[in-house]
Amino acid sequence: MRIYLQNMKRFKRYLVTSALPYANGPVHIGHLAGVYVPSDIYVRYLRLKGEDVVWVCGSDEHGVPITIKARREGVAPQDVVDKYHNMIKNSFEKLGISFDIYSRTTSEEHYRTASEFFRTLYDKGAFVEQTSMQYYDNEARQFLADRYITGTCPHCQSERAYGDQCENCGTTLAATDLLNPRSAITGSVPVMKETSHWYLPLDRHEEFLRGWILDGHREWKTNVYGQCKSWLDLGLQPRAVSRDLDWGIPVPVDGAAGKVLYVWFDAPIGYISATKELTPDWERYWKGEDTKMVHFIGKDNIVFHCIMFPAMLHAHGGYTLPENVPANEFLNLEGEKISTSRNWAVWLHEYLVDFPGKEDVLRYVLCANAPETKDNDFTWRDFQARNNNELVAVLGNFVNRALVLTDKYFDRRVPAPGPLSDYDRDTLAELPAIRRSLEENIENFRFREALKDAMNIARLGNKYLADAEPWKVVKTDPTRVETILNIALQITANLAVAIEPFMPFTAARVLAMLDLENFGWERLGSVDLVPAGHTLGRAELLFEKIEDSVIEAQLSKLAETKQANAALAPAAPAAPQKETVSFEDFGRMDIRVATIVAAERVEKTKKLLKLTIDAGVDRRVIVSGIAEYYAPEELVGRQALVLVNLEPRELRGVLSQGMILMASDATGRLVLLSPTDRVASGATVG
Repeated sequence: MRIYLQNMKRFKRYLVTSALPYANGPVHIGHLAGVYVPSDIYVRYLRLKGEDVVWVCGSDEHGVPITIKARREGVAPQDVVDKYHNMIKNSFEKLGISFDIYSRTTSEEHYRTASEFFRTLYDKGAFVEQTSMQYYDNEARQFLADRYITGTCPHCQSERAYGDQCENCGTTLAATDLLNPRSAITGSVPVMKETSHWYLPLDRHEEFLRGWILDGHREWKTNVYGQCKSWLDLGLQPRAVSRDLDWGIPVPVDGAAGKVLYVWFDAPIGYISATKELTPDWERYWKGEDTKMVHFIGKDNIVFHCIMFPAMLHAHGGYTLPENVPANEFLNLEGEKISTSRNWAVWLHEYLVDFPGKEDVLRYVLCANAPETKDNDFTWRDFQARNNNELVAVLGNFVNRALVLTDKYFDRRVPAPGPLSDYDRDTLAELPAIRRSLEENIENFRFREALKDAMNIARLGNKYLADAEPWKVVKTDPTRVETILNIALQITANLAVAIEPFMPFTAARVLAMLDLENFGWERLGSVDLVPAGHTLGRAELLFEKIEDSVIEAQLSKLAETKQANAALAPAAPAAPQKETVSFEDFGRMDIRVATIVAAERVEKTKKLLKLTIDAGVDRRVIVSGIAEYYAPEELVGRQALVLVNLEPRELRGVLSQGMILMASDATGRLVLLSPTDRVASGATVG
């Protein structure tokens, strides 16, 4: 009952935050689909309803990746964050992401707010001071953050692993796990040295967090609730809130020279400082019980926003806690994980140049394909298909037909409706029903389903016109056409309201063609939005088809990126040598050159091929697990090395008499071994 009553609670105002993008690079479609498009939809919906809502965001400008990029480019960290803060902010504005404020964590207000927040917790005894051994660079005379330590990965042997992760195999590491560690600053071998830091003892807040999350917020998305429960069940540990670095907000206590606030502690306070910059009434949104705070984040930020930041707010006291944290999963690109380091991404600033005027197309596709419950995939072919088959053929087609027919038959003047048929009434009755579903889906953060609801208004309009056939009826009953087109225009106006959160530029263009102002959400479902006698604006096409050549250009760009990555990728390490064997053992192996004369797949398997070979001494069948790498028709006529005196073995009902010899690298790919020059079948290898 407690949860039910909480969900039914009415709020006077809303505070919406979106994860602060890191200012060491541009924004890509994964960021947009995971965080910024969903939060923009939600906020635009609340504004249309007339709610008191504040939406804050800004650039996260501290941390080691900033200093690494600055060092590589030979500039100051402030130069790096200035460049990307402006790039990100401008790109957001062009896409219609409508923050009330987009601030930054290098602002004076943020330095002041974060310092005061730390000092309040420090004075309350909310921290513990602990010493630990960390890597230190004697030449640079500084402690090394994880990303400033490189070495050999203990798992895959890659020599380019960092102190927090191996990007070759993806394994999470601790700096002390690395083999042959080196300082990324000087290249010297680091030493272990004692250092002291302040820690937030999360274990002190575990009981509170258990009650607040596990009992009080079972309505949270499964991925959010589950990840929180997992952390709580494992038991929370103290976490450092300071680190040895020369870029960041200095720890505001005596004896803390050379120490700054850890970025995980510093960044979420940016939500508070941004609200302070926006309005002197910031406390109404942060300290009022009748405020609903919602964090929009990606799944990699769940723990920070659901456990660590609430623990900070709880330790401080007096702050509103988030009511919901609708974290999304990850968006992949063409079947592969988006990677900024490998440039495997669709960057927003580049999209805006390549597709001018198609901001809403990207917003639509990213919402329709949003990774709300599982990782999802963006492909350029799907982008093209959704534009051509949905935006052009459904939404654009309906609006164009409704306005063009009104122009043709009534000189753009809205006709008055006559008596309604049962079908007219049934069609118009769909509008309030769609509104109810649309509201329920948005308020429960099901934006993909909500977008379908909005598009269903266009589908409703298309079906109505197709069934009513005004272009035919006008020849026999022109008065009836007045009613048909009046209804079509009422549906068009409802559509403009419904799509505004998702496609604001398109909604504005529809209203301009209707020559009407925005109605507000309360009018959605009404059937008198467009008054009879009103003169419409000029009709124009809302969307245009995207040609194959445009998509091929984007795919070619990705192919070039993949090729460049392959050229730069370090060679996979060779497998370690096996135990030594005697010459006599080797001499017992009969390896010959054989010619493959026939090949076919083994039924009901994905990996096995049945190969008929000419081994010189006879013809025989060998079953080989190479179907993932070679099609049967590729192998016929090729020569291969075969171990012919291997003990026969039955595989899936086929007797295999020998083994095709293949090469396998660390990635597991198999490559057929063939002689450089063609030789007679049966030639021995030794």
